[in-house]
Amino acid sequence: MPPSWPHLRYSLYAPIYDLLAGRFSRQRQRSIRLAGPGARDRVLLVGAGTGLDLPELGSCAELVATDISPAMLARLRKRATRLGMTVDARVMNAEALDAPDNHYTLVVLHLILAVVDDPIRTLREVERVLAPGGRVAIFDKFLPDGTTPPRWRQALNVPLRWLATDINRRFADIVGYTQLRVAHDEPALWGGTFRVIQLVKLSDSADDRPA
Repeated sequence: MPPSWPHLRYSLYAPIYDLLAGRFSRQRQRSIRLAGPGARDRVLLVGAGTGLDLPELGSCAELVATDISPAMLARLRKRATRLGMTVDARVMNAEALDAPDNHYTLVVLHLILAVVDDPIRTLREVERVLAPGGRVAIFDKFLPDGTTPPRWRQALNVPLRWLATDINRRFADIVGYTQLRVAHDEPALWGGTFRVIQLVKLSDSADDRPA
């Protein structure tokens, strides 16, 4: 089977990914430090890219990093070696996580929910693999909840979705399809376009999810 466009896209971006995503280091640090990773945490990095978040996760009991692009993960493995860290790096689709139910105590989603084809499916997968009481650390761009993008933004979103990201996703529309609860939500950059959000899983029941 030939590689998908997202696979090819991020393989092409891999050499310059640190230059692009590294601009958000302070916000990424803020997101993870709010989650408070500790020595007993089993951590899953979804869409880990080249491993820019690794320095904040050096003391965890288990660290699994996933990405759709092998080229990204090759750079992540080199970064982990430089940092002296043990990381299980796996090629994986965020919308179909090859991971057990109720296992991870912390899942990191940085600049992922605005990128994947189906953010609802992605977050529901995160909910599935997250242990009760577990946390989700999110840093991403979202349209203000309850608003409709103007026509110019809708038009701009067409090429941007093909190239890299969706600028018109509302977080409430995504999290509402899960039982994950918002524990913290703060503006992070560009007048609140980027947000740092912390979620918690209160139970492993899925009975009252929206269909």
